[in-house]
Amino acid sequence: MKNVFFGLMIPFVGTTLGAMMVLFTKDRVNEKLQKVLLGFASGVMIAASVWSLLIPAIEMAEEQQVVPWVPAAIGFLFGMGFLLLLDHIIPHLHINNVVEGPKSKLKKNTMLVLAVTLHNIPEGMAVGVIFAGLLSGSPSITVSGAFALSLGIAIQNFPEGAIISMPLAADGTSKWKACWLGVGSGVVEPVAGFLTLLITRQIIGILPYFLAFAAGAMIYVVVDELIPEGQNGKHSDLTTVGVAFGFALMMILDVALG
Repeated sequence: MKNVFFGLMIPFVGTTLGAMMVLFTKDRVNEKLQKVLLGFASGVMIAASVWSLLIPAIEMAEEQQVVPWVPAAIGFLFGMGFLLLLDHIIPHLHINNVVEGPKSKLKKNTMLVLAVTLHNIPEGMAVGVIFAGLLSGSPSITVSGAFALSLGIAIQNFPEGAIISMPLAADGTSKWKACWLGVGSGVVEPVAGFLTLLITRQIIGILPYFLAFAAGAMIYVVVDELIPEGQNGKHSDLTTVGVAFGFALMMILDVALG
């Protein structure tokens, strides 16, 4: 259980360290660096969705003597649909959008934090379900593979924490408050991970579906938020470079440790 606790907390540590960058650097992230970071986070999430979630979901379905692609396809589509629903229900700003909507009654910084918090839910779920699979004894999931996913998400959470705290400070929020808001946006990850772990541990048969669900939710974040933000404006090619390096790093982590 100690491994599970550390596994659930590692992504939160990544967000925290990223948010703390506002205390030691300039208030606003350099535009070119921001493009690279957005791409890098996207690449990590895409690779994690494939190697750490969809492939184990297919392998686990085979172990359960289920048609392999059924849980993967159903879970993936439900994950995409779930995030689409949340995106419409929860009012929030896109990560780089600093213009408050005229109809919104929420403060801009609150909406920014809501945006990142919303995106952290599927990441926490992904870690929770992978460790549930580990505890179930599935041969398709190893301790090193589970920690590879947790570490990969933590790595992509680092720039995400900085991207939320630094713009807040640049818009007049005190550095310490911006830092704590960034940290707070990551609290949902271990909570979502723990709740997902509890649910999937009770019904082992739904594990492949939950693995694919987490993958679909993460891909939604990449397609709907990170890639469009990175391709908006100048230096969009840097986002593509970031995707390449993020994808390669997560793939190496998963294959080498998995």
